[in-house]
Amino acid sequence: MSPTRNSWKFSTCSPPGRRIRRRLWNLVVGATCLYAATYSLVGLGTAGARLEIPQSGSTVDLEAQMVQYPSGSLNIRAYLVKPRSVGKHPAIIVVHSTHGLDDRTEDVTRRFAMDGFVVLAPDLLSRAASSATPGPATVAQLPAAQTVDDLKTGYDFLAKDPDVDVSQISVVGFGWGGWRALMVAEDIPMLFRAVIYYGVTPSTGLENIHAPVLAHYAQYDYRNTGNAISTEKAMKNLGKRFTYYVYPEANADFVNSPDRHNAEATDLSWQRTIAFLRSPS
Repeated sequence: MSPTRNSWKFSTCSPPGRRIRRRLWNLVVGATCLYAATYSLVGLGTAGARLEIPQSGSTVDLEAQMVQYPSGSLNIRAYLVKPRSVGKHPAIIVVHSTHGLDDRTEDVTRRFAMDGFVVLAPDLLSRAASSATPGPATVAQLPAAQTVDDLKTGYDFLAKDPDVDVSQISVVGFGWGGWRALMVAEDIPMLFRAVIYYGVTPSTGLENIHAPVLAHYAQYDYRNTGNAISTEKAMKNLGKRFTYYVYPEANADFVNSPDRHNAEATDLSWQRTIAFLRSPS
């Protein structure tokens, strides 16, 4: 069933043959502890598993480093990854989930860079105590407005980078970071695109969004997916561009969480996200 606008946009389900092959592949991966080195994102269904990204010289040539940028009276740590190719590149701010700037967020950041983007993933827990453990309890203590300000200064940091095309800086937020990605879109009219994965929609300020928005939701995310229709209606009434998809048999965090990873939803949403971020209009 092909997804259509102004309706629940369900991804086409896999035929039985593909499901069987995927299950067999997962068994092989789990038994041998080998990581797939394919073009698409692949995750393992075991705790602590990472989205291993191929980084051989023949496949990708990246420059990755931990950086700091000022935000108010504090420096925010961030993971910055660039393609080594010459010229200016489109850029992305990746906003992590409640897991913080973990291995999987770093893997996603590298994956975006493989597709030709300069990518900055701020560690919004930079304001937490050095002994704090990343997780929902810790991020819940961060002032919401301050986290948005830290992302906005991250935008300023990227805009000054000589390798960045300042006219094409976008933001992608996952879960907890989805709301913050939309808040950044509200506050930065020059933002190129905004993408949210299973995130909460701000209750006010949508009228200030100028950038087109793409949203990915999970069928079994009963907290956030139900807001997709109301968000679409509100954005349409305001004359804003908003497109969303709902992925069947997927849970929230289907990209980020080892326990909830859904390879099919991840691959399809990734293809849509890259196409959206590259679209000129």
